[in-house]
Amino acid sequence: MFSRSLIRLSATTARLNKLGITLPPPGAPKANYNMSCVTQGNQLFISGHLPVRSDGSMVTGKLGDTVSVDEGYAAARLCGLGMLSSIQNRIGDLDNVIKINKVFGIVNSTPDFEEQHLVLNGASDLIMEVFEKKRGYHARSAIGTNTLPLGVSVEVECILEIKQGSAREV
Repeated sequence: MFSRSLIRLSATTARLNKLGITLPPPGAPKANYNMSCVTQGNQLFISGHLPVRSDGSMVTGKLGDTVSVDEGYAAARLCGLGMLSSIQNRIGDLDNVIKINKVFGIVNSTPDFEEQHLVLNGASDLIMEVFEKKRGYHARSAIGTNTLPLGVSVEVECILEIKQGSAREV
């Protein structure tokens, strides 16, 4: 005979499972900074995350040229998955997220491309799926630029409120 221990999944982890979402391992910064998240009080500032595929390659290219809006949307969603992974790594449990306050996205695009807002929906839709309206509804800015680090198509960052004391020191 054996005993089974019951493991309670957090509500957000259970939601991720229900949605079929698996978070990637947290990525390392690509430049001269040593953390992807910084806390100030109960605010968590998430550095820009790049669109990293499960095989480690990045989504590169320019919207309005070699990358379609649908591909850009998928790239922004990958950025969102990376952000969620970094958040979870820093605060342990996504139930410690009180509210996603602001999402800021930068789209590598041609001068005549005007659909950055549709590309950034990839990250925003993911956040809304995971945290739903009460915790996920956020302010957002989407801008275009003529280049991004490593030639990626999208970079996304965010600011969120977390439960006091939930951030682990690094």
